[in-house]
Amino acid sequence: MNDMMGGSSHAAPAPSPSAFFQHRRRHHGGMMHMTFFWGKNTEVLFDGWPGTSLTMYWVCLASIFVASALSEWISRCGVMKAGPASFGGGLVQTLFYTVRAGLSYLIMLAVMSFNGGVFLAAMAGFGLGFMIFGSSKFLIFLVEIACVRKIEFMCLPV
Repeated sequence: MNDMMGGSSHAAPAPSPSAFFQHRRRHHGGMMHMTFFWGKNTEVLFDGWPGTSLTMYWVCLASIFVASALSEWISRCGVMKAGPASFGGGLVQTLFYTVRAGLSYLIMLAVMSFNGGVFLAAMAGFGLGFMIFGSSKFLIFLVEIACVRKIEFMCLPV
């Protein structure tokens, strides 16, 4: 049909599904990991971060851990629960929800680096966050310990 209209069009071939990985191979000297691996030489969330530094790798793991625990706290704090209807209260709830969703997506993207340490840091952060902020049994246990310690402290001879 193009020949009848006086011209021929040659469409460029569609890029292969692995074009992204070929670009990364040229740019970074290797393909992205698509299976879990262990090691400090990785990239998480940002180009070149944490890189090859062991200190920066530990900072990365600590950041993922804190972000996971913070996400659990935001999920369980009283701000997210329905309260008296007001425009300002709705804005605060929306802000907290948006921050929690953003943190959750960042954590998901970090885990998609397929680094085993990042995965374990995220799971530990979520677990500890739930244990502290979401588990009523753990909170009861902490209150009982605090009460026993207070009683022991009061019973110490002066």
